[in-house]
Amino acid sequence: MLRRDFLKDAGLAGLAVGSGLHAGCLSAQSLVNHAGRIDVHHHYLPPFIDGPTWPWTIDYALEAMDRNNVATSILSGTTFPEPLNDGTPAARDLARRANDWIAEATEPHPGRLGYYAAVPLADTDGSLAEIEYAFDTLNADGVTMNSSAGRMWPGDPAQMPIFEELNRRKTTVFLHPNTTPFCCMNPPGVPNNVAEFDNDVLRAVLSLLWNGVLTNYPDINFIVAHTGGTVPALAGRIQDRVPEDRADLYPHGALDKLRRLYFEIGHASFHWVVRAALEFAGPTQLLFGTDFPVEPHAVTTREIPSIGLTPDELYALDRGNAERIFPRYRI
Repeated sequence: MLRRDFLKDAGLAGLAVGSGLHAGCLSAQSLVNHAGRIDVHHHYLPPFIDGPTWPWTIDYALEAMDRNNVATSILSGTTFPEPLNDGTPAARDLARRANDWIAEATEPHPGRLGYYAAVPLADTDGSLAEIEYAFDTLNADGVTMNSSAGRMWPGDPAQMPIFEELNRRKTTVFLHPNTTPFCCMNPPGVPNNVAEFDNDVLRAVLSLLWNGVLTNYPDINFIVAHTGGTVPALAGRIQDRVPEDRADLYPHGALDKLRRLYFEIGHASFHWVVRAALEFAGPTQLLFGTDFPVEPHAVTTREIPSIGLTPDELYALDRGNAERIFPRYRI
């Protein structure tokens, strides 16, 4: 086993997963000594991938975490979505190489660095094999899925065996933005990361919702980047447009499914954004993230005081909610 054993489950056990819990339900968390934040949105850059040139090494990451009161970062490799999802044997090899590399890189830092496994989603058999290897051999914390890649969105019917296996393992999926050349570009001169990334996250959630993933596989924890993108803002319109003849998928409409999503706040911690997510899903569904090294930690942390969170809500955001879905980092 390349990673340490799970810590014993202690405390916070009474905090229910789901929506509609008020701040009082979080009171037990604030009684625990705050040991630093858990960052669920931190990117690693493997040296064998051509692409972004952001400065990143393990030492650089740890130094930045120390400066910003981050106790643990769960690393994701999201800079190579297209070659990972082209359905070729090379994609299988890339997933294995990335997972082996990050498992070895994080092994000397138990408790401080975790990671989401890469899976070649366009290749169902390859994904199932990589999930088995990543969890049973490398002891990964979850998997990363891009909002779109390989000319499909997650939730495509071809991917149901993958979600069935992830549900069986009761694991976590980190849903990260991507836009590809065939879809949905911004007007000329406007970079995709201004808005289209967050719109594509919405499309990914709609794919999961419309194809029954959020209903049929309820034991998967889905983390949606950037405070859910445009999901909270459009949830009411989505609720009014889900098929009325699908009581099997939407017995209570769409809102109860969408409110079970987790929303991480990396570069989306502006008070009006987070307050909307709080109003929509409740304090149990917020997670701390930074989008480092794409963004410096301060882009996220400097906005948090203006949100007006109670001590219980702040602890839940910083680490309490993450401890619930990643119990190995619980203290």
